[in-house]
Amino acid sequence: MTPERKAIAFWLAVGTVGFSLVPWYALEGSLFSTDWIRDYAGKEAAPALVQGLRHGRIWLLPLGSLLLAGLALLSPRFERALRARGLLALGAAGFLYLLLEGFAIGPRGWSFATLGAALGPLAGGQDGMGLGALLVVAAFAMLFALGLAERGLFAGDGFIAACVVAIAVLTATFIFFPVLRILSSALRDGLGAWSASAFFGRLLTAKVWGLGCFAEGRSCGVAWNTLLLALLTGAGTTALGLAFALIATRTDFRFKKLLRALSILPIITPPFVIGLGLILIFGRSGLINQMLESVFGVEPTRWFYGLPGLLVAQLLSFTPVAFLVLIGVVEAVSPSMEEAAQTLRADRWRTFVDVSLPLMRPGLANAFLIGFIESIADFGNPIVLGGNFGVLSTEVFFSVVGAQLDQGRAAALGILLLGLALAAFFAQRWMLGRKAYTALSGRGDSGLSTPLPEGVRRMCYAVVVPWIALTLVIYTMVFVGGFVEQWGRNYAPTLKHYSRAFAIELGPHGLLWVGTAWSSFWTTVELSAVAAPATAVLGLLTAWILTRHRFRGRAYSSSAPCSRSRFPAP
Repeated sequence: MTPERKAIAFWLAVGTVGFSLVPWYALEGSLFSTDWIRDYAGKEAAPALVQGLRHGRIWLLPLGSLLLAGLALLSPRFERALRARGLLALGAAGFLYLLLEGFAIGPRGWSFATLGAALGPLAGGQDGMGLGALLVVAAFAMLFALGLAERGLFAGDGFIAACVVAIAVLTATFIFFPVLRILSSALRDGLGAWSASAFFGRLLTAKVWGLGCFAEGRSCGVAWNTLLLALLTGAGTTALGLAFALIATRTDFRFKKLLRALSILPIITPPFVIGLGLILIFGRSGLINQMLESVFGVEPTRWFYGLPGLLVAQLLSFTPVAFLVLIGVVEAVSPSMEEAAQTLRADRWRTFVDVSLPLMRPGLANAFLIGFIESIADFGNPIVLGGNFGVLSTEVFFSVVGAQLDQGRAAALGILLLGLALAAFFAQRWMLGRKAYTALSGRGDSGLSTPLPEGVRRMCYAVVVPWIALTLVIYTMVFVGGFVEQWGRNYAPTLKHYSRAFAIELGPHGLLWVGTAWSSFWTTVELSAVAAPATAVLGLLTAWILTRHRFRGRAYSSSAPCSRSRFPAP
């Protein structure tokens, strides 16, 4: 048997196992609990074959018929072209049929009244899909991928075709479908009917687009607040990231290792940690306000909450991302180009302005885009430091969990957020135009980079040194804040906060995790243990396919713009 037919046989076997041996619907308990084995033929745990023959769910039986029909494709008498068409037809038919019957039939029967009127009532409904359905849908998807490879796509490589199809299905299932399902509620009125007026009514309100900030005592709409904050954050993180990259690559700064370590620290810590540290320093009960009150008699205020605090928090949070992007860009600037400029009697300033900076233009544009998108998507810092300065992310949250309980409004604001991100992306592409930056092709040439102009070097030091100091102070305050009675009132050392959160007691049956934080801690560890390997494998596989293989539709991938960047990755 050829390798192609072995692959077909394997996926037909997977589909057969999912259809005839594994529980088709999702179980109330865990699949590993084995409780479902006691009622294996029952209505809850039976495989699709038993569901169709014994429990009246006859709409599942055509899936088994398709799997049986697939056995004919194992015959060596089929030519490759004919087998390819058969695989494509079989995979597409099985995949689409499973999706259609899954959406058309719900727990109480037909999900749509029109289907019930046309086809008559059903004897019962069906619950959510389980492991059996997952195996069958994966089998049909992979058979379709093998058909693509048999047609000559992806250089006839079945593995690459399967990876591309798997990534596309996972992306559609876990990203596009949920997002579109939620955003579609923006176009529905209170009764669930489609209504464009409901969408514009939710979106075109004073709270979203109001210009009351030009009148005393009022604030602007959350859309303008979000746009202003994103522009300031994008520009600030790009400038700061460039300063850090220049210090790390073009100077003899003593603390380069510390700078690189601090560039990673804000990325791996939750955003609200930085917000908490800033509150401990600049908040109403923070060190700065307390010092001003005790020394100068200035009454503490909430001046830090709003745009000032949000901007500082986002600059601290997202500058490391810009730094990691720009350090590779700065290192890749061609020394020979700078040497040529100096040979033509250009001083360091003219060389930096007229040669180095223009070659960094794609990297600067990408750093700005990242800072802009990170700002509008940020939720942790605005919820902690926003105060009366509302932004779209927090407004979406309060639309769902607040007294409004309006999912349609939240979806409409989400569409606006998506529009801002897409506008920034296309603006970046338009600014870069179709110019080629050949010096940033990914291979630096020999030679020594030109030292920074003295003014630029001093400016970079004036930015980097205070940033390092403030970052260290913030994390120190967060650490110390857990060991005092009450910040701003009583600084007596104590361990009660940790003992209350992480208390452990020895009971008659062993250790008891009685602390209030243990439940959240173990949930976080469990989710991380499940998500980290899956995302790492999927991310590496996606990156490998996009960078090492070319195929139709590659440019539409979310990662394609990065893979086609004109500057090397850091």
